[in-house]
Amino acid sequence: MREASRTTRQRIADRLRAEALAAGAIAREFEIRTSDALDHVEHIARSLESTDEQLLVAPPACEECGFDDFDDLTNRPSRCPECKSEAISEPAYRIE
Repeated sequence: MREASRTTRQRIADRLRAEALAAGAIAREFEIRTSDALDHVEHIARSLESTDEQLLVAPPACEECGFDDFDDLTNRPSRCPECKSEAISEPAYRIE
């Protein structure tokens, strides 16, 4: 199928099959808002339920102390509950 005939969501899914990407990276690559990228990722996850593939999420992590036991794996927290650092990595998504 030609690239131009594929939807943004299909192209995002293809990219997530190739490598793990954070929502910000998806937004930059596909020239969409980060919130729209997250919406696409959530929809992709739902559409994979009937397949043998699954969406894997690498959780956000504190870049100062390494804390990664956040309650919400899909959203980037504003700061670390352990060391109070605001240097938190975005969660990354991948399809396997």
